[in-house]
Amino acid sequence: MPGSRVLLVDDETVFTKNMSKLLTFRGYKVIAVNSGDAAIRELEQADFDVIVLDLKMPGMDGITTLKEIMKLGLFTETLILTGHGSIDTALEAMKLGAYDYLTKPCEIDELVAKIEAAWDKKEGKE
Repeated sequence: MPGSRVLLVDDETVFTKNMSKLLTFRGYKVIAVNSGDAAIRELEQADFDVIVLDLKMPGMDGITTLKEIMKLGLFTETLILTGHGSIDTALEAMKLGAYDYLTKPCEIDELVAKIEAAWDKKEGKE
């Protein structure tokens, strides 16, 4: 839903800049960070409606970041968006509480639809 706060977590700075612009243009309030550690710091400071999380990142990878997010006990839905996906990582992410799993490249319309569905679930509309 436009106006929703989205935390975009991906180590590819060009990707986060471009995706941030596209989502902002569609009315989302986007904060982009380039590491799992930075994502946890942002989540400790502010509330987000949806997190879009990459799996393969240096330092704290996406699965470890997802585990840390779950420990925080937030009412935030997490979408996994990765270029390095496999069925095993998808299953692991879903078992850990991820809302959905998408692979790059991903069309902006598909990502927006998933963000909206995750927001609806968060708000109890699904």
